[in-house]
This record gives sequence, C-alpha cells and structure tokens, in this order.
Amino acid sequence: MKKYISFFRLRFAMNLQYRVAALAGIVCQFAWGGMAILAFYAFYETDPASFPMDFQATASYIWMQQAFLGLLSVGAMDNSIFNTIQTGDVVYEVCRPVDLYAMWFSHSAATRIARALLRCVPPLIIAAFLPKPFGLMAPPSLMAFLLFLVALCLALLVTTSFCMVVYILTFYTISYRGVRMVAVSLSDFLMGGIVPLPFFPEGFRQFAELLPFSCMENVPLRVYSGDLDGPEMARAILLQIFWVFALVLIGKVLEQKALKRVVVQGG
Repeated sequence: MKKYISFFRLRFAMNLQYRVAALAGIVCQFAWGGMAILAFYAFYETDPASFPMDFQATASYIWMQQAFLGLLSVGAMDNSIFNTIQTGDVVYEVCRPVDLYAMWFSHSAATRIARALLRCVPPLIIAAFLPKPFGLMAPPSLMAFLLFLVALCLALLVTTSFCMVVYILTFYTISYRGVRMVAVSLSDFLMGGIVPLPFFPEGFRQFAELLPFSCMENVPLRVYSGDLDGPEMARAILLQIFWVFALVLIGKVLEQKALKRVVVQGG
C-alpha cells in the first residue's frame, strides 16, 4: 500500500505545478457556468413552477459542477496513461513489481484531486457572493454538507474506476481517441453534465439513475443543493458504493485479459 500512496503523492505534486493552466481553466469554467445559468434563467422565466428543481438549486448545481469539473468529469482523463498504452511503454510498467491497475488508479485519482484543488476555490468564492438567485447557496444543513462530502468522495471513486475501464479498453484498439470520445459524450449526457437528470423525462430519468454515470456528478451536486435527500439520497449513495466495486471488478478482469494478449512491436 505504501508504494501506491507514494505514486499518488508524486503525481499529485507534479500536477500542482500547472498553475497557469489552472488559471485559464478557472476563467473558462466561470464564464461557462455564467452562460449556462443565464440560459436556464431564460427558461425559468416562462413558467418557474413547471421545473423539477427551483432556480436557486439549479444555479448551485451548475456552480458546483464547474468547480469540480476536473474531479468528476470523465473528459478529464489522464493522457499519460493513454500514451503509455499507445506507444508500447506499458511493457515497462508491467515489468515493475507493482499492480498495474492500482498504480494507474492512484495516478488518475491524484491528477483529478490536484486539478480540482487548483481550480475549485475561486469559482466557489465568487459564486457565493453573487446575488440571489444566481449565486451559490449554502447547503440546507450541516448533515447535508457532510453527506455531500461522502457522496463527492464516492463520485471520485466511481469516475476513476470508470475511466480505468476506458483506459484498459484501449488495449484492444489502434487509437484511444474513438473509445475516449464515445465514453466522454455518453457520460456527459447521462451524468447530468449537460442537463441535470431531474429535467429528463420520468421513465428515462429512472433508467439513467441506475447507471454508473448518475453516480458521478449527479449525486453529490444534488445532495449539496438539497434536491436529493431522505431515502432517495440513501439509495443513491448505496448505488455509488455498488458501482465502485462493480467497475473495479470489471476493470481488473479486463486488465488480466488484456495483459495476456498484449503485443508490442511484434514481440
């Protein structure tokens, strides 16, 4: 376990160096969040009572989504892992006395946490001082905030374990770009990255909430905004735990099969 913690610390420290990129990301996320909120506001002005979430909760959802984009977005995958597979350098990784899956998992998680720490604080502070109903509201209670932290940690594990499946699937392809594009497009839609899941039609929403994608952004952000509470929240958190174990198991099985058939330079 110590060696994987060391991998985590090294990758975390390395990603903290990219401060200029983080600054550019903060500006982009704040601008995008503002435009999304104004777009939703235009629809809310027509008939506020017809929407499943009140506008203040929707605005908070969007600000939290932008603040933790680097932590929970499938699109924030670690390019170095893709390059390691595509160039054949994975043979050096396999020769090390470590578990390849655990090492990549620690690398991926560290990259996400470092990016989030660099980018999340300024948007949250600015959004908290914006006038109602456009700003970031406080969680309904201390318990809701603590459960949000639990759901956020589980969402990180679900996202990372799903990305591990995507990484390993690229063993079976010539280029990782197609697999990555499909995974990012599908996850952005089904996790509530484009439109929050409560806005989906009832039948499709119930189906989408059973998928692993709903356990990424959807659960922690709705817990924070107060849209998800009580038994429904408990079920969502239990589903997060289920998908963490399921995706890790799927990833480990795929990894073992991929490493048995991997060919580098015809060797």
